Amino acid sequence: MATKSSSAAAAGGKRKAFGKHNEDGRTKAAKTTSGKKHIKAEADDNESSDESSVDKFHTVKITASTPNESGNGSNEAKSGTSSREAHAKQKQLAQERKNAKPLADEVHRTKKLWEKLRRKSHVPKEERQQLVEELFTIITGRIKDFVLKHDAVRAVQTAVKYATPAQRRQIAKELQGTYAQLAESRYAKFLIGKLLVQNDKEIRDIIVPEFYGKVRKLINHAEGSWILDDVYRGVATKEQKANLLREWYGPEFALFRQPKGTEVTGDLFKILADEPSKRTTAMKYLFDMANGLIQKKMTGFTMLHDALLQYFLNLNPESDEFKEFFETIKEDETGDLLKNMAFTKSGARLVCLLLAHGTAKDRKQLLKAYKDTYQLMSGDNHAHAIILAAYDLLDDTVLTSKTIFSEILGKNEEKDAEHVIFLANDLNARTTVLYLFEGMSKALFPASHATDLEILNEIHEIRTRTSKKDAEVRRKELVTAMSPQLLAAIASSPVDLVATSFGCQFVTDVLLSATGDKKAALEAIASTAGGDPNAEAPEDAYQALPPHISTTIHGGRMFKTLIAGGRFDKATGSIRKVDPPLNFADLLYPVIKDHIVQWATGPSSWTVLAMLEASDFSSKKELLKTLNSNKKALTKAAAEAPASKKEEMEEKPKAKKGKNAPAPKGNQGSKLLLEKLDA
Repeated sequence: MATKSSSAAAAGGKRKAFGKHNEDGRTKAAKTTSGKKHIKAEADDNESSDESSVDKFHTVKITASTPNESGNGSNEAKSGTSSREAHAKQKQLAQERKNAKPLADEVHRTKKLWEKLRRKSHVPKEERQQLVEELFTIITGRIKDFVLKHDAVRAVQTAVKYATPAQRRQIAKELQGTYAQLAESRYAKFLIGKLLVQNDKEIRDIIVPEFYGKVRKLINHAEGSWILDDVYRGVATKEQKANLLREWYGPEFALFRQPKGTEVTGDLFKILADEPSKRTTAMKYLFDMANGLIQKKMTGFTMLHDALLQYFLNLNPESDEFKEFFETIKEDETGDLLKNMAFTKSGARLVCLLLAHGTAKDRKQLLKAYKDTYQLMSGDNHAHAIILAAYDLLDDTVLTSKTIFSEILGKNEEKDAEHVIFLANDLNARTTVLYLFEGMSKALFPASHATDLEILNEIHEIRTRTSKKDAEVRRKELVTAMSPQLLAAIASSPVDLVATSFGCQFVTDVLLSATGDKKAALEAIASTAGGDPNAEAPEDAYQALPPHISTTIHGGRMFKTLIAGGRFDKATGSIRKVDPPLNFADLLYPVIKDHIVQWATGPSSWTVLAMLEASDFSSKKELLKTLNSNKKALTKAAAEAPASKKEEMEEKPKAKKGKNAPAPKGNQGSKLLLEKLDA
C-alpha cells in the first residue's frame, strides 16, 4: 500500500511541477481534458509504477499539443465542412430569413431604384421619370409598411423629392393618422420634413393637426421633439402655433379645442384674463413641463422659449414664483439654456427682461454664460438685442468693455480691422456699435428691427427702478472705451470701409462722435478720394476698376457731412458741430485739388459746395479762383447734362417733391456753385 501511495504522490508532484514551469496554453488544455482521465486511471491501478506514471503523463501532453487535434482542425474533422462552407451556409440562412419577411421582394426592388435615383447627375431626366413611376407603382397603397423600415423609407423620401404636387398629396393622405408615430421613428421622421419642405398648404393642414393633443409626449421624446419643434417654428400657421402652445397650460387645453370660427390665442395673459380661476393650475403645469426639459438639458426648442416667456410675463416681480423662476434659469451651470434662448425671438426678449429685473450680481452671472459667444450673437437676428440691453443696463461699464468689446471688436490687433469691417456692414452687428453713437434712430433701426425698439423701450422703463447710473453717463463711458479700436480700424482699412453705404455711415458716426485723437483716421478717409474720378481700366486689365468714391452717393454724403463738421439739427435748422472741430475740408482739398473740376461737375459736386460753405476751410479763395477759371465747364454741367438718378436721390428741391413734379435738369450742385460764384 505504501508503494501505491508513493507512486501516486510522485506522479501528482511531477504533474504540478510540470504545470508550473510550462507556459504553453495547449499544455494547460491537455491537463483540463485528457489529463484528468489518466490521473484517475493511475489512482485506481495498483500495479502502476513511478516510471509508467510519468510516461503516461508525457504521452498525454504530446498528444494534446498536436495541432491537428486542436482548434478548427478538430471541428472540421468532426463536421466534415470547412470554415468557408460554414460561412456561406450562414449567409444563405440569413438571406432566407430576410426573404421570408413581408414585402421582401418589393423592398429589394425599391432599394435598387433608390440606388439609381440618388445619383442625380448620372441619370437622364426621362429615365428618372420612368424610375419614379415604377417606384410609385410599388409603394402606392403600401406606404405605411415602407416608411417604418429604415432601408425602405429612403426610397419613399426619394419618391417625394421627384414627385409631382398631386403625388405628394397622395402620399400625405395615405399616411394620414400615422404622423405622430412617424415623428418618433429614427428614420421615418425625415419623411415628414420632406413633405413639409415643399410649402404645400394642403399637406401642412394634414400633418400639423395630427400633433394636437400629443405635445407633452412628443416634446419629451428623443426623436419626436425635434420634428415637433421644427413644425412649430417653421411650418405652422399662427393659429396652429397657438393650438400647440396652449397645450403647455394644462391637459384640458390638449383635450378640448376652441370652436371653429373663434379666435385662438396662445397668449397666456389673455387666457387667464378670461378665466382667472385657471391661473394656479396653468402656471404650475407650465412650469413643471418646462422645468422637466431644462433638467434633461433639452433646451434648444423654440416652443420651450415661447412657453418660458409666457410664464415670465405672467409673474409678479415681487412674488416667490418670480424668484424661483429666476433661480431656475441661473442654476443652468453649463449655460446651454441661456445660449439657446439668445438665438430665438422669445428667448432673446426673455433674457433682456431678466437682465432688466435682476440685480448687478444677477446680470453679471447671466452674461457670464455668453463668454466667447458675443461675436456670433452680434450678427444674429435676435441675439444682438441682448448686447444692446447689456449696454443700457450694466452700471459697471468697465465690465462691459472687458467682456463684450474685447470679443466683438477683436483681441488681436492684426485682425481687429476685420472684426470692425464686419460690424460696419452687417445689418444686425452694426447696431451693437452704432447704437452708442446714434441711439434709437430710424436710420439704424429700420422696420425690420422694430422688435429691437420694443425691447429697448420695455427695458428702459424697468431700469428706472433697477439701475442707478445715469443713462447718458453710461453711454459716454462706453463710447470712450470703444473709440480707440474703432479709430485704429478706420485708419488701417479706410478703403474697405468706404466701399459700402453702411461702411460710410459707420465712418461718419465714429468720426463725429468718438473720443480721442482722430487725425490719423481723418487723413486715411481723405486719402480714399485720391485719383482721377473719370479714370478707366486699361484694355488689357484683368478686371474693371472699382467705382471712384466721388461717383457714389454714400461717398459724397459722407464727405459732405464730415466737411460740415456735424449733423443737421431739425429743431434749430442749423448744423450741430462737434467739439473739437474736424477741419476735414483742409485735409480733403490737397488730395482732390488736381481733379477739383471733375468733382464740381460730377455726382459729388455737393462736396465742393460744402467746402465753400465751411467756415473753417482755409483754401476757400484758391478754390473760388479755380472754379471761376472753369466756369464754362460748370455752366455746361448745370444746363446741359441730364441729372442722374444718383443726384436726384442725393438732394431735390423741396418745392418739387410732388408726384407729378418734373425731374430737375442738369447737375444741381453745379448750379448752386455758379450762384456762389456770381454772388
